[in-house]
Parts: sequence; C-alpha cells; structure tokens
Amino acid sequence: MSIFGTMKTAVSGMNAQANRLGTVGDNIANSSTVGYKRSSTAFSTLVLPSTQGSYSSGGVETNVRYSIAEQGGIQYTTSSTDLAIQGEGFFIVSDPNGTPHLTRAGAFVKDATGFLKNTAGFNLMGYPYGTNPPAAVVNGFNGLEEININDFGMVSSPSTAGSFPANLDKGAAVVPLANRPGANAATAVITNKSSLTAYDHAGAKVLYDFYYTKTGVGPDTWEVSVYRQDQSTNGGFPYTVTAPEVLVQQTVTLAFDPNTNKLTAASPKSITFVDPNDGATPAQSIAIDLSDMTQFATAFTPGKGIIDGNAPSPITDVEIGGDGLVTAVYQDGGRRPIYQVALATVPSIDNLLPQNGNVYLPTNDSGVVTIGFPQAGAFGQIYSGALESSNVDIASELTEMIESQRVYTANSKVFQTGSDLMDVLINLKR
Repeated sequence: MSIFGTMKTAVSGMNAQANRLGTVGDNIANSSTVGYKRSSTAFSTLVLPSTQGSYSSGGVETNVRYSIAEQGGIQYTTSSTDLAIQGEGFFIVSDPNGTPHLTRAGAFVKDATGFLKNTAGFNLMGYPYGTNPPAAVVNGFNGLEEININDFGMVSSPSTAGSFPANLDKGAAVVPLANRPGANAATAVITNKSSLTAYDHAGAKVLYDFYYTKTGVGPDTWEVSVYRQDQSTNGGFPYTVTAPEVLVQQTVTLAFDPNTNKLTAASPKSITFVDPNDGATPAQSIAIDLSDMTQFATAFTPGKGIIDGNAPSPITDVEIGGDGLVTAVYQDGGRRPIYQVALATVPSIDNLLPQNGNVYLPTNDSGVVTIGFPQAGAFGQIYSGALESSNVDIASELTEMIESQRVYTANSKVFQTGSDLMDVLINLKR
C-alpha cells in the first residue's frame, strides 16, 4: 500500500464530503424558494487493482441527485395568480429568448405589459381559449403562447348562450289563445314574466323579456315567448318596431310530465332567438337552455339566469381554475375565458436538468416531454391562490451537515496521518 495513495484516498473523501456539504448548503439556502426541489449527494466506491500482500486504496466519487418528483407542501396565499400543482405536472414557462422551460414555481404576477411572470422572470404559457388544442402533445410546444392579460382589455363579447330556469305554478289559470303573448295580442294576458340581460356585438346591454303563459292545450303545457324590452311602449305589451329593425320574438311550447313536474322527453329544452338590431353580420343568435324548468304547485319562482358575453370594461382580476382555464374578470362583473394553461411531464422526472431560476430542461435520461391538461392523467390539479413550498426538511439538512463535517474531519485525520508517516520516512534518510 502506498502512503501517497492513502493521502489521495483521504483527499477523495474530503472532496466527496465537500460536495455533500454543497448540496446541503443549496438546500438550506432555498428552503423558502417556491417550488424548489432538494438535491442530495450519493456516493460510490473507486477500487484500484490490488496484488497479493499489497492493497491499493482507491477512493470515492459523488453523484448529485435531485428529488424533483417529490411533492412539496401546498400553502395558500391571497393572490389569485399564485398557482400550485398537486401531481406530476410542470408549468410551461418561457425565458426572455422565448425558450420553453418546465417549473413548479407558480408565484406568477401580472407585469406592466400584461404577462404572468414568476419571481425568476419566466412567463407562463398556455393555449389561447377556443383554439381546440390537442388532448396531448408529445415532444412539442407548438401552439403555446405566453399568456398576456392586456390583450383582452376593453374587448366586448356578444351573448350567444345561457340558461334561465324557473318554476311555473301548476295551479295557474289557463290564458285564452287570443290573449297569449305568442299571438302578439295587444291585450295580452301575462301569467308570469321575468327578464334576462344580454350583450350585443358592441357590448351594449340588452334586456329580453320572457313571458310564461299556461295554454291549456294539455293539462301541463306552457308557452314561453321572448321579446326585446326596449321595443315595448310601456314596459310590456304592445311591443312596436320601427323599420328596418326587426321585432325580436320567439315562442316555444313546453310540456311537463305530471308525475315528475319536469319537462317531458319530447318537449323542447331550449329557446333560440335571433336579434339583428345591432346590424352585425351574421345577426346575433342567442340560445337559452330551459331544461331545468319545473312545474310544481307553488308560486312562480325564476331561477338565476346565466349568460355569456361581456361589456367593454377593463379587466380587474384573473381567475384560474383547477382545470387550468384562465378567466378574465371585468369591472362590470362580466367574465370571459381567455387561455387554457397546459402542464407538461416526462417519464423520469428526477433526471430533468436543473437551470437557473428554478426551471428544468428535458434530457435524454428524462425522456421526451408530454403536454396535457390539469385533471387529466398524471398531470395533476392546479390550485389557484396557492403555492408549492420547497420539499427541503431543515432538520434533515442540519443532520446531514453535522455528519458531513464529522466525516470530513475523519478524512482529514487520515490525510494528516499519511503526512506524518511521510515525515518519518524523510527523517529516516537524514
């Protein structure tokens, strides 16, 4: 055995513990970094060939491993643009050069230009809403865009669909045919009336009146008619119109099952009307779902009307759902879906390559990137108003640090002993 070789082995051990202490230092320094994944040092032996009666000391080499797949705790915040992932997915973000990266750091804030940027300066990416993104993409980022909220400020959206349920009183009196709103009678008799606000192509609010009239055609039959309120002369019938405008009027007949007091299978479940009054081409068509209508023996009770579209008001907030749908919330209370956040994963998560800014790049060892959506497969679920904390356990890191220090000291003693033996040999020559 060479004394010199023993000293080299001790140096190898000290270097190994220095690397270990380096990972411990990084972990402790980033214990409060959002989405940080701890690193650790693994050791393996270096063996040199030995002959009979002579042992050649080898050494130790280190390999840094990353616990990227290990889930960190979820902590809730007060910001709606803070995002956390429960599962194996990663946010797709882009650097200033537009290069996509993967990250679990979801502390996003809208910057002055409207981009959702995290604390490391990476912009969140997603698919524009309504572009029919693929269900899953393997090894490709095509179609993804940096999410920019300002692109949707002061943009109106016409109403196209909604729902307007109500309970109609089963004991209501039958209205004669000549007095039904569907006949546009000047002396119309109204059983019940409610109104729903929608938006035209210019973003202006339009109020539509819904009339519910018991017809007596069958014991459980009602007529539903829709009119545009601003064409009413006195807040009700008669409705008048001045050319070239067209009177918005549509009527359907609902039939209820006397046993369930819900719509029969053969009954219409919706009412669709066309309003060409704002001059848009094609004319505005609005479909209202009536499938939740009921006919119980109690007073007329209109339900909560829901309809899409919005007026041209500024965006005041952004909401991101568990499915990754980004919705702009406008000052007037209107809402509009604008983006779909996508998530990515790889077959071997712990073999991703860490980069500055708490982001990762795929490698040959990690496998190809697969892009999908939250709540699908292993991608996981997005929590809005929450952040994933680092997966660093301070107590474990301090234990590692003490152990590393002790082992480093022991290796230094071996080195010192070898050095003393070398001094003995040199002194023998003297």
